[in-house]
Amino acid sequence: MRPRNGGAAALGIAAAAVGLIAVTIGAATAATAVFFARKVVTPPEKREEDVRVARVDLAAGDITLLGSAETRMRGRYGFWFDHDAGHARLGDVIVDGEREVRRSIESVDFGRLDRASRGRINGWYHLGPWELGLPYENVVVETDLGPAPAWVIRAADASARWVIQVHGRGAKRPEGLRAVAPAHDAGWNSLLISYRNDGEAPESNDRRYGLGGTEWADVVDATRFAVDQGAEEIVLMGWSMGGAISLQAVLRSPEVRERLVGVMLDSPAIDWTDILRFQGQLYNFPPELGDLVVRVLGGPLGGGLTGIAAPIDVEDLDPIARADEFDVPMLLMHSVDDGFVPIDGSRRFAAARPDLIEFEEFEGARHTKLWNAEPERWTGLVHDWLARRSETVARLGDEAEIVG
Repeated sequence: MRPRNGGAAALGIAAAAVGLIAVTIGAATAATAVFFARKVVTPPEKREEDVRVARVDLAAGDITLLGSAETRMRGRYGFWFDHDAGHARLGDVIVDGEREVRRSIESVDFGRLDRASRGRINGWYHLGPWELGLPYENVVVETDLGPAPAWVIRAADASARWVIQVHGRGAKRPEGLRAVAPAHDAGWNSLLISYRNDGEAPESNDRRYGLGGTEWADVVDATRFAVDQGAEEIVLMGWSMGGAISLQAVLRSPEVRERLVGVMLDSPAIDWTDILRFQGQLYNFPPELGDLVVRVLGGPLGGGLTGIAAPIDVEDLDPIARADEFDVPMLLMHSVDDGFVPIDGSRRFAAARPDLIEFEEFEGARHTKLWNAEPERWTGLVHDWLARRSETVARLGDEAEIVG
């Protein structure tokens, strides 16, 4: 990436910092730790096309992919190809062979799938709210950094209940569309937001992720927007890093807590140290590398090394350590086969507050693809949990009136 705003000076600081670290831990390890630290906080400019296409038979309506954990997933998925210039929707597995997997093609939305040699599978099955068959509004949430685009899909009948959808790292608003239908059926409005550095909302000065430690402020602004629209009861729903963002908003903002009646989490980033260890091991690095990345992000030289405006104290982002501060019910869903964010953090969080957290484990589903793998179960969980929240809040309101 081309350095901006004093890039030469920043590179000089980074080089000096790497040199200091290398004295104690070795040059190769230091360089690897800095690479991972920078990668985790830098929004991706392009996504890796990690799926190989063997054959496409449009007449038969199927595609053959090289076998992998991703291509063997059951369910329906989006498929981006040609560097995101093309998009198709893939159905379930037809033939699961030793080396290749054949899946059905549900649609080719744009691009020449028959010419594709590589692509990537995406859990965002829907490209936009216009595909849901429900009225929607393009709106703007005013944030400290400027206007951030959002979508509003209102319940069929006038409702003061709002679900605010917070997408994950490297994702955008369409990620949360899978939850709109069950929320709508349960009588809840949906607000799907963008936030700083996601490619839609305004950038921060450093153009870096804060792993929840900065983005939570945009959720506060989204909450303010919903309240201005008449929201009296609010549920935050976070996907992956959006889970970390949502939980930080709850912990840090009295304004959010004022009308908060629940939190829903899909494959959330709970324990960043554990996540960094896990992802380092995917590249065959020792678990200790994750701890070193944490040190880089939180150290005084972190800015020069990664470009972040201020150090990120990963321990301060741990909701398990502050579990006793939460006081609203939560629905937490995670897969043992996530493959990107290990489930252990979610298990520990649920164990810390079994009185508040309804924990649902999935099997076979990959990261944030629980709906894709088991749509009926996932949709039922979201709908029923929101319906129970409506009933509980209404009952508590009635009891308060009687006492008053």
